[in-house]
Amino acid sequence: MFTGIVEEIGTVQSLEERDGGWQLTLHGALASEGARQGDSIAVNGVCLTVTRRSGGLLTFGIAPETLARSNLGDLEPDSHVNLERSLPANGRIGGHFVQGHVDGTGVLAERQPDGDSLRMAVQAPPEVLRYLVPKGYVAVDGTSLTVIDVLADRFTFMLVAYTQAHILLPGLPLGARVNLEVDVLAKYAEKFLVGR
Repeated sequence: MFTGIVEEIGTVQSLEERDGGWQLTLHGALASEGARQGDSIAVNGVCLTVTRRSGGLLTFGIAPETLARSNLGDLEPDSHVNLERSLPANGRIGGHFVQGHVDGTGVLAERQPDGDSLRMAVQAPPEVLRYLVPKGYVAVDGTSLTVIDVLADRFTFMLVAYTQAHILLPGLPLGARVNLEVDVLAKYAEKFLVGR
């Protein structure tokens, strides 16, 4: 479980196919502090399991399903990623409950300054948009955000100055693919209601 509060920006060392699977190695000084094999770390919002740690380098195994459902397959050496360690049992929830189970990807469609804030829009598939509501939560590349509007093919949100300085979204080019995770409570609510 994560909160969607990005702790640091990591740097990809390699993403390579090895022994029939995929392996991602990245540098994350804070994320690697105290990390052990088996620990969970969100990489661009995707929950990955640490398979090896060497100093500030972390290695993760990645399943084909994860590559197909997220933007991790787009990573190259020197790409930057949002990193968050899993929430300790006595930790504070600064964002919202984020599982690290990406529901799909969207495309960064708009970016417009609004004072010192930034108004942004992500074009998203219907199977993601159906779970979004104004003032509800969404995780974009692992960042907990409050939805402003839900439109026919996209949703909008704002980034305050502090958040802009600590995540990757403001620097991504329009058209970039981003990972999306909806609030799991919406999916549970739908399941219970459909059954009645």
